[in-house]
Amino acid sequence: MANTSQTCHNHASAEAPSETIIYPSKVFNLDVEGQGDEVEGSTFDYSKRAQWLRAAVLGANDGLLSTASLMMGVGAVRKDVRTMMLTGVAGLVAGACSMAIGEFVSVYSQYDIELAQMKREGNTDQKEKLPNPYYASFASALAFALGAGVPLLGAAFVHDYKARLGVVVAVVTLALMLFGGFGAFLGKAPMIKSTLRVLIGGWLAMAITFGLTKLVDHVGV
Repeated sequence: MANTSQTCHNHASAEAPSETIIYPSKVFNLDVEGQGDEVEGSTFDYSKRAQWLRAAVLGANDGLLSTASLMMGVGAVRKDVRTMMLTGVAGLVAGACSMAIGEFVSVYSQYDIELAQMKREGNTDQKEKLPNPYYASFASALAFALGAGVPLLGAAFVHDYKARLGVVVAVVTLALMLFGGFGAFLGKAPMIKSTLRVLIGGWLAMAITFGLTKLVDHVGV
């Protein structure tokens, strides 16, 4: 019996009980001696999405709003569909180029600053962690073009003037809700608040552009 008891005691000591302790960002498995082994991260760092999310969401919203506002402004004084479509295409091309160049310059400046800091600290082997200006530039231009394509597609097949304006407002409203909700979902922001902020801002942009263009045309400046 003594040998059996001693064997059980040794077996229990070899397989000491453990408990799992959950910290806000990590999970550790602790044995009875208090030594911890990291098991798995329990949360995702959403700040890692900031670079591409900012370029994509801002690019799409800018493309949508600037192109739709241009089309609404021209539509305030010109009723033919050809003029509105040409205005939208010009806004798409010019805006996509502007977004690409602006994003490239901005991110490259950030890249140079962070790279210089790494050289001072002797950490140049971490260059792959720096933001990619080419990726950010392409993503921004593509997102702008996709956003700008929404009002263009909405207006392309509607020849009646009033119906065309209504369709543009409707499709832009739907797209703003989708972009706002999608951005809030990816960034874990309040869904309704973020969507309403984007939607109301878009309505104001179109209304102000439409109203001021009509006023300038009426005054004859």
